[in-house]
Amino acid sequence: MSEKEVNIKNYVREEATRKIFAKVFDDNAVMAVHFLATKRHFEELEFIISTGKEAHVFRARDSSDNYKAVKIYKIETSDFKHMDKYIFGDRRFNKVRKEKRAIVFAWTRKEYKNLEKAITAGVRVPLPMGSKDNVLVMEFIGKDGVAARPLKEVGFNLKKTYETMVDWLARLYLVDLVHADFSEYNILVNGDELVLIDIGQAVLTTHPKAGDFFKRDVRNIATYLSKKGLKKGYQEVYDAVKARKEELENAK
Repeated sequence: MSEKEVNIKNYVREEATRKIFAKVFDDNAVMAVHFLATKRHFEELEFIISTGKEAHVFRARDSSDNYKAVKIYKIETSDFKHMDKYIFGDRRFNKVRKEKRAIVFAWTRKEYKNLEKAITAGVRVPLPMGSKDNVLVMEFIGKDGVAARPLKEVGFNLKKTYETMVDWLARLYLVDLVHADFSEYNILVNGDELVLIDIGQAVLTTHPKAGDFFKRDVRNIATYLSKKGLKKGYQEVYDAVKARKEELENAK
């Protein structure tokens, strides 16, 4: 048995999940998982709770039986040409090489940093706990080990959803951040709270396309709510975000 197979078996004990892990991820990802496990972030990757074009998210468990979410970005199948427009132009990542592996690693670091910034802004996001290369360890969002589902699938009180979305965009902007992919797909419903996720693409407000990304986020809010029956136009949502931002600034 190879070293890779031994490490996978040590940290991914469910056979079906182990086969997927071995097929999708390379030796580097295995070593990154090993590194984070030795730092006691988790003991086992239990099973996959979310799959996407760019990453798989696993439910993990640590030595105290606490759940964690471990997001592993794919190297070979990630759309790095899509990623680069969010990386390049962000002054935090000016020195990243235009090479697939470097971009994916930078994206992982970027998501960690963006989560930290969102938390300082008072936005409810998963708490980042550790990262290495293309592997990110975060707070598990769910109840009794069952992962929370996206707003797109389960819905939520529309008035509270609108108020929360407006508040989040305003708070992010106050810490110089634009989400850039704000939608019902990237919000989890966890009991009586909403949680914003998938924030790796978020850019600083100094990014050349930040204005366009912000307008798209506002438009996505208006479109989603209108489809659900709470009629909101783009300008109304834009004005609400602006007013909320000014309110938060004045409260400092």
